[in-house]
Amino acid sequence: MFCYIGGSEAEGHFSLINEACSMFAHTNPLHLDIFQSVARFEAEVIAMTAALLGNKEKASGGQVCGNMTSGGTESILLAVKSSRDYMRNKRGITRPEMIIPVSAHSAYDKAAQYFNIKLWRVPVDKEFRADVKAIKKYINRNTILIVGSAPGFPHGIIDPIQELGELALSHGTCLHVDLCLGGFVLPFAKKLGYPIPPFDFSVQGVTSISVDVHKYGLAPKGTSVVLYRNREIRKHQFVAVTEWSGGLYVSPTVAGSRPGGLIAGAWAALMSLGQEGYLENTKAIMEVSESIQKGIKEIPELFIIGRPDMTIVAFGSDVVDIFEVNDIMSSKGWHLNPLQRPNSIHICVTLQHVAVVDVFRRDLRESVETVKQNPGPANGSLAPIYGAAGRMPDRGMVNELLVNYMDSTC
Repeated sequence: MFCYIGGSEAEGHFSLINEACSMFAHTNPLHLDIFQSVARFEAEVIAMTAALLGNKEKASGGQVCGNMTSGGTESILLAVKSSRDYMRNKRGITRPEMIIPVSAHSAYDKAAQYFNIKLWRVPVDKEFRADVKAIKKYINRNTILIVGSAPGFPHGIIDPIQELGELALSHGTCLHVDLCLGGFVLPFAKKLGYPIPPFDFSVQGVTSISVDVHKYGLAPKGTSVVLYRNREIRKHQFVAVTEWSGGLYVSPTVAGSRPGGLIAGAWAALMSLGQEGYLENTKAIMEVSESIQKGIKEIPELFIIGRPDMTIVAFGSDVVDIFEVNDIMSSKGWHLNPLQRPNSIHICVTLQHVAVVDVFRRDLRESVETVKQNPGPANGSLAPIYGAAGRMPDRGMVNELLVNYMDSTC
C-alpha cells in the first residue's frame, strides 16, 4: 500500500534516487553557506511544486513560496503554526481555534495539541465531502484556520475547495489544503481530462498547501513540501533566536539539522520523471483505480464509500464483516487500511498495483465469499479489535489503549 514506486529496488527509479541520496548523505542544509548545492536543490523542488499547484496562474498572485519537510505531518504542523502566528499578528487572536472535517488527517489533532489550539471536527456531508455550511457555523472571532483535503485520506474524495476558499475569504481566516496525497496526481489527472474540481492556489482564499513528494512524487521517504501564498504568511513559520550564547540562530522547519541526501533524492526524482513521466504514471494508476471500482461494484456484498476522485478506493459491507474480509486479504498478501465511521477498508492504488489489478479483484471476491460462508474472525485476527474499538462509547478508553499499545512497542 505504501510503496508508490513500481519495479525492483535494485534498478530503475529506485536505483536513481538511492544514488542521489547516497551522493549527498553527509550534507545538512542547516548550513546553507557550506552545502549550497543542496540549498539549490530545495529551492528548485519548491519552485517546481509551486508551479504545479497554481503559482503560474494569475489568481495565485505568483508569489508562492515554501520549504521542504520530513513528511506530510510536519508540513501540516508548520502550516498550522504559521497560520496561528499570522492570525495573531494580523487580528490579535490569542485563543486560536481551527475547524476541520472529520475526514481530515490526524496530523491536525497533533498540531492542536502541540500548539494549544482548540480543534473543532465537523461532520462531512452525505457524499463524505467537507460540509461548508456546517463549518461556517463554527467560525467565530478566534478562528485562525479552516481545512480541506484534495483528496481526503480515508475515502479519496476531494473537498469543495472553491467553496471553502470563498468562506475563508469572507471571514478573513486562513485556509489550508491538504494535497499530501493528491499533489502529484491531480494536476496531471486534470491534464488527462479527468473531471478534477479546483484544488490549488488558483482558488482565492487558499493560504497554504501541504504536498508529499515521497508519495506520488516518487521521491525517497521523508520528503514533503509546505507552500504558502506569499512570504508574509511563511515568515511566521520560522524560529529566530537572538540571545543564545551559541550565536544567532534561525531555522525554517521543525527540524534543525535536515538530511540533505533526501532533498537531493527528491530533486532527482522530479528531474528524472518530468511532466511526461508523471502523466504516464497518473494515467496508469487512474485506470487501475477505475478497474478496482468496477470490480467492487460487481461484488453484491460490497459498496463503495462516496465517489472516489483519485486513486484511493474505500469500501464497506452491510452483509459481511469488512474487517474479517480485510484479515483474509492480509493472509493473501494485501495490506489494506481499516477505517471507521463507517466501518470500511481502502486501497491506495500505486504503480505496484498496475500489474496485479486482476489478482486483487479475484482475491477480494474470494475473500468476501470466504467470510460469507464462514463468518467469525480467524484466530489471531485483528477484526475483533477494530470492531470493539468502533463500538466503545468511551473514546477515552480507546485513546488509552492506543497509547499503551504504542508504549509497549517502542
